[in-house]
Amino acid sequence: MSKRDYYEVLGVAKNADEAALKSAFRKLAMQYHPDKNPGDAEAEKKFKEINEAYQVLSDGQKRAAYDRFGHAAFENGGGGGGPGGFGPDFASSMSDIFEDIFGDVFGGGRRGGGGQRGRERGADLRYNLEISLEEAYSGKDMTIKVPTAILCEACSGSGAKPGSKPKPCGTCGGLGRVRAMQGFFTIERTCPTCQGRGEVIDDPCRVCSGGGRVTRDITLSVEIPAGVEDGTRMRLAGKGEAGARGAPPGDLYIFLSVKPHGFFSRDGADLFCRVPISMVAAALGTEIKVPTLDGREAVIKVPEGTQSGKQFRQRAKGMPVLRSKEVGDLYVQVLVETPQNLTRRQRELLQEFEKDSSHATSPESAGFFSRVKDFFGGAS
Repeated sequence: MSKRDYYEVLGVAKNADEAALKSAFRKLAMQYHPDKNPGDAEAEKKFKEINEAYQVLSDGQKRAAYDRFGHAAFENGGGGGGPGGFGPDFASSMSDIFEDIFGDVFGGGRRGGGGQRGRERGADLRYNLEISLEEAYSGKDMTIKVPTAILCEACSGSGAKPGSKPKPCGTCGGLGRVRAMQGFFTIERTCPTCQGRGEVIDDPCRVCSGGGRVTRDITLSVEIPAGVEDGTRMRLAGKGEAGARGAPPGDLYIFLSVKPHGFFSRDGADLFCRVPISMVAAALGTEIKVPTLDGREAVIKVPEGTQSGKQFRQRAKGMPVLRSKEVGDLYVQVLVETPQNLTRRQRELLQEFEKDSSHATSPESAGFFSRVKDFFGGAS
């Protein structure tokens, strides 16, 4: 199968200059790079074809040979090693392309010159905030104080003494990075003079010592929504540390913890509580009132003969579901309390009751001991 014309592959005219070749190559290489087209064999094939065309046309001697003899100039080892060789321009272009590709993939993007490189956004901050279960139930507007780095007002964040300003770094020309050739690779590193900022300050601000930031306590209003759970994380965009020398600020993350409650326990939107009742109340039936987080009471009718551990459900008496109109339930578990410190008369009454009791009054215990008797073969 005959090869396509290299100029056609790159989509340029035969009189295209070096800049036009490089621009066309970078555009196509980014479009068909395997990292942007995983598993696409056709894209990988085109990427190799684009590379081969650019390797020839970006080299003056190879391009002259190709213009005169076409693809035959590189067959059988002709043309000084064929199109497979890598030159400095090709390595430099590939370095730029990889930066474009991976910068886009990972969300970083390329930074322009003029001192923007090295101006990293401010650090994110964490603030631990403890609230009560009642506050988690109803929500609350709170005020917090956070120690952080803010923009220096004296120099407006530039780091330079008022009346002066930073100047472009002479080493990197304001790019914040320098390049060096090692073989056919172009190695890029942070400028050692400006530490990647692209600027240098001859006369630093006395207030911030050239950092462009000062440490202060800031007061913030925080809206705690109803229904938040223990461990909920809230993000306040742009409320973290100010970036150095005018860079964007970081974010503030508020981690909420809910204090243990003296009466309720929680599982998601549902609430649970235990209520002790007397043996007599459980036997005869009763009515109990349980407080709820909205300040009201839930009335629960306990039927006669209720056993210890019985759970009663109160619909929509639990916690609100975050950012929803739904509400959880309240589960009340009764614990039957065995009498203690009995008087002689009380003991006599219980003994009389025990003598008069039958299987009907204590079906579970009667059934249990009956099964035990059967297990041992009917032996008494």
